[in-house]
Amino acid sequence: MDGRKKVLIEHPTGNENTRHAVLGLYANGMLQSFHTCVACFQGSLSERLARLRPLNLLMKRTLPAGLKPFTRLHPVKEILRIANRYVHWFQGITVDYVYHELDKTVARYIHRNRKGICAVYAYDEGAYYSFRQAKSDGIKCLFDLPIIHWRTYQRLLASEREKHPGWAAILGIYDDSKEKLARKDQELLMADHIFVASSFTKESILKDFPYKMNATIDVVPYGFPPVNRHRKYRDARNRKLDFLFVGRLVQSKGLSYLFESVKPFCEYINLTVVGDGEIDKCPDLRAELALHKHIPQLFHQDLLRLMAESDVLIFPSLFEGFGMVVTESMSQGTPVLTTESTCGLNFIKDGENGWLVKPASTVELKDKIRQILEERERLEEIGRAALNTAAQRPWSLYENELAEAIRRRLSKG
Repeated sequence: MDGRKKVLIEHPTGNENTRHAVLGLYANGMLQSFHTCVACFQGSLSERLARLRPLNLLMKRTLPAGLKPFTRLHPVKEILRIANRYVHWFQGITVDYVYHELDKTVARYIHRNRKGICAVYAYDEGAYYSFRQAKSDGIKCLFDLPIIHWRTYQRLLASEREKHPGWAAILGIYDDSKEKLARKDQELLMADHIFVASSFTKESILKDFPYKMNATIDVVPYGFPPVNRHRKYRDARNRKLDFLFVGRLVQSKGLSYLFESVKPFCEYINLTVVGDGEIDKCPDLRAELALHKHIPQLFHQDLLRLMAESDVLIFPSLFEGFGMVVTESMSQGTPVLTTESTCGLNFIKDGENGWLVKPASTVELKDKIRQILEERERLEEIGRAALNTAAQRPWSLYENELAEAIRRRLSKG
């Protein structure tokens, strides 16, 4: 790696894993610039305003003040997209549109600043134009795939459509255009190195991507949020257990399996569902939500508090690139029952600090719920084990591991 040249990283929303990737590059002296749409910096007026409830969304886009000189903001189209949630004035300002417009803008920046850039680090659906320009300028392309490969999830969702037609209206990411999917393929083909956060995502590429790639694939799992050392556990005897589900209300999260698996245990479990979606499109979902407590949306701190008040997070997702609700729950000392198609496979030892089942298996979910109820006196023990697992992998570990993996790959050419 040429010490005079550094890494450009881009992401429209600057989500949590992206922010920590940026911090890792910055802390290791490898950051050339970070391109995003909207951000606020610690100690600034915008950060103080973001603490107000109406602007709380911006708290997720807060960066350390030291990153300000490296950050290039491109806010207009993202502000229009956010405003469109409420006023519906701006036709065509979609998430994809914002991703592609930032990608095009960054491509122009790459060419102008090519002498100081050794690599471009970009994410799924936001890398095509930047990578094309980087290739033209002899710059390495580092690709981050935060979700599983599209052929894998299309295959799994096609199976779900056949098995559960009543839930077909809310399958999730199933009807992407041919142009979008072709662009996703080109991003992978242009990549010199690929970074993923879970072994399941890596396997999805190796199994279902049909073209020859020259890229290596590194698995660098995300970190855990700060752990809740003040977690209090209630006596689990002689009361209903509080189960919690958090996620978008789509079938790819395993919703039909969730509701079917808890039915036999209604006398012993309270289920709270946090998440929103196109509920009116799916009568089956609407009927199930009526039987349980449903909270469409929570601010992040309120969500963590609810996790800390729950006994078990149940997350039967059919597939995840990672699944941050798993790590968030474990950081609060709440053990997780999830599938082997999430980051749970990387962090959870079944029966020790949580529970694992195969995806799309109501039978296995019921068996685990029965086991949890029969061994309810172990909930505190398992919860504390989950907390200890979370404490061993803070985000700073991810930052350093990712920076080192990038340095290693670039040094090999």
